[in-house]
This record gives sequence, C-alpha cells and structure tokens, in this order.
Amino acid sequence: MPDHLAANVAFPHRRLKLDTLVRLRWLAVGGQTAALLVVHIGLGYPLPAGIAFSLVAFSAWLNVFLKIHSPSSLRLSEYAATLQLAYDILQMSGLLFLTGGLGNPFAFLLMAPVMVSATALSAHYTVVLGILATLCASVLAVFHYPLPWPGDAVFSLPPVYSVGIWIALVSTLGFMAIYAFRVAEEARQLADALAATELVLAREQHLNALDGLATAAAHELGTPLATIYLVAKELSDEFEDTDPRSEDIALIRSQAERCRSILKQLASLSSDDDRTFQRMPVSQLLEDVVAPHRGFGIDLKISASGSGDEPVGSRNAAIRYGLGNLIENAVDFAKETVDVSAAWDEETVAITIRDDGHGFAPEVLAKIGDPYVSVRNRRSNNREENSGLGLGFFIAKTLLERTGAKLYLENRPPPKQGALIRVTWQRSTLETLSSMDAQSFPLHKSERKIDA
Repeated sequence: MPDHLAANVAFPHRRLKLDTLVRLRWLAVGGQTAALLVVHIGLGYPLPAGIAFSLVAFSAWLNVFLKIHSPSSLRLSEYAATLQLAYDILQMSGLLFLTGGLGNPFAFLLMAPVMVSATALSAHYTVVLGILATLCASVLAVFHYPLPWPGDAVFSLPPVYSVGIWIALVSTLGFMAIYAFRVAEEARQLADALAATELVLAREQHLNALDGLATAAAHELGTPLATIYLVAKELSDEFEDTDPRSEDIALIRSQAERCRSILKQLASLSSDDDRTFQRMPVSQLLEDVVAPHRGFGIDLKISASGSGDEPVGSRNAAIRYGLGNLIENAVDFAKETVDVSAAWDEETVAITIRDDGHGFAPEVLAKIGDPYVSVRNRRSNNREENSGLGLGFFIAKTLLERTGAKLYLENRPPPKQGALIRVTWQRSTLETLSSMDAQSFPLHKSERKIDA
C-alpha cells in the first residue's frame, strides 16, 4: 500500500525552474564577457573577437527571450531542461573552439551543464548530456583555433599532453557526474519518502479526527432538530387520532427522536469522559493492529506480560499505522507463524515481532530503514518477486521514531529462522507521548530476556 504512494504523488522538486537556468546562464555570460575583454583588450592577445562576442550575445538574447516569453516560476520538463543545458554545452564548445580548444584553461567548464543535470535531472538525460560533452571535448582536442598568445608565437600543445587533458576532462566529468547524481538522488529519495510519510500520517490523523467532526455535527444539528421535535409534538396535540395528518406528524416526531438518538451516540464517541475509546492498554493495541492481518493463512500469536501494571497509552495514529505496517511485512514473508509480544517494566515498553520466514537479506540488513530499499524477497508460486520499493518500512520507521520509539532489527539466531523487529519506548513516553526523542532502553536488545 505505501509503496504505491511515490507513484501517486507529484514531487515538484524533480523539475528545474526556468529561473534557475536563466540565472546560471547570466553568470556564464558575465564570466565569458569578462574573460574575452581581459584577454583581447586587456592583454592584447589576438582572437576572433567578433564571432566570440556574438556567441556570448546570443546567450544573453536567449535569456531575455525566455524571461519575456515564460514566467520565472515555470518548472521545465526534463526534456526542455536538457535542451537548454545542451545549448550551454555547445555554446561553451564554440567559444573554446575559437580560443584554443582543450588547451584553454577554461575547458573544464564543459562539465558545468552536466553537473547541473546530475543534481536535478534523471540519469537518462544526464548520460545524454555527458555523451554530448565528451563528443565536444573529443572534437576540440583535434579541431580548434590557436590559443591566444602574445606576439606572433603560436602556442601548440604536444599530442600526448592533449590526449592527457582529454582523458583528465572525461574522467573528471564521469566521476563528478556520478557523484553529484548519487548525492542528489539520495536527497530526492529522502524528500519523496518524507512527503509520502506526511501524506500517510495526514490520512491517519484525518480518520482519527472524524469523531471530532461527528461531535461538531451533533452540536450544530442538535438545536434545529430539537425545534423540529418540539413543533411536531405540539402539532400532534392539535389533530384527532382519526385525522390522517396525525400519522404524518407522528412519523415526523418519531424520526426526529431517532435522529436525536443517533446524534447523541456520535457526540459520545469523542467525549473526553469516554476513557475506553480515548486510551487503550498495550494488549488492546496489539489486538487492534493484528486484527486486520488475520485470515491470510498465517498463525498470528499475541502475548503480553511484564512487571507492574500494564501500560495504558492514548490512541495514536502513528503508532498504530507503524506497528500495523511492520506486522503486515512479517505476515507477507512468514511461512506459518508470526509472534507479536509485548513486555514492560517500570521504565520501558517493548513490542517484538517475530516471523519464521527467510529473514532479512544480509546485503541490505545494514540499510534497512532507508527509503526505497527493498528489505526482503516475497515468494509466490515458487518464484521470487520483488517486495516493493521499501518505502512502507521507511514510513513505519519514521512514524514510530517520531513518537519516541527506537527500532532494532536482526535475523533470529539459529536454529530459529526468520526476522525479529523490536520497537521500544520509555514507558512514560508511551503513556503520555510528551517526549518525542528516541533513547537507549534496557529492553531494546535483550533478546534472551523476552525471546523465549
């Protein structure tokens, strides 16, 4: 269920703003103009200044056109952004062609558009721009005007050195693009997963708020309904029993009474005096989160024990959703049995979920809880299927940690099989939810104490 959220939610940060590219191009125009003026006028080096300044002016006019034609807040499609970055590569290549090719110290600026793509666009378009930059660098290594140099001397790089510059440029381009893309992709995944988490939590809180809406509706409808009931009662006294209209009045009166009874029940659902609804013991919490997952051919066992009185907490959407998601994951991968147990003492409450499946894959055990990490493989019809994006587990972990919980995951030690997930809270935090920072708890890793 949560793994499908990323496909259903639009994330605007995946698209570049037009204003971003325009500002970067203005920065390039300013730098290119300054470099040409210093080299040609300040130092007096000969170069085809007319064509070079024309290329810079074309970029400036392109910016002016884009600024007038489109609003600054416009977010470009990946294709449109790629076209603009491809133009920047070609324009820079034209300037380098006129000023010495790869012998120009500014040749490494060919990487700039590819870096922008790596941080904002998909891998496909970044590879396309990387190939374009590599082709341009290859052409510039062979074909170019001489590097501007004082006097009549002609600066010429040895072929071996030119090849070395080309290799260095392409290698740096590949490394920096991959590094920038991976860092940006992790940030994008985290932002997407957090957005989906907020969406899930908002939905859960919306459901929990329905009882408050029912109370508000009962309060608002109570006065007009009482008026209808009172008028119907008075009208019933004005008609004889044999009058056909008396039956209609009696019907109105009975239905108004029924509506009053229904509104009274709705108002009682979110009453602060109804402690049974507002708060629940840990054992009841386990029953609530386990109940939707029965009937799937897996034996779900529940146990609760500890020293002292049983902890009683408020109904919390984040806790119920997070635990429910972990139990759903265990049911999906269990062979026959899933054990859900609660243990507590005077300071700590721990809920442990064990299944008898294949456990967590060793290569991803250290990365569990990161967004878009599939934790295990689901077996169906004797074939392994991907278990999803791993977003559901990230959402559950995030929601539980926001309530002050701490999660511990491992594979059960031999001869037992399966995975073990333990969620722990400070008892005072669970009962009041006033402290939201996860801490180190005594029962957190005590497998021998509560894993019988």
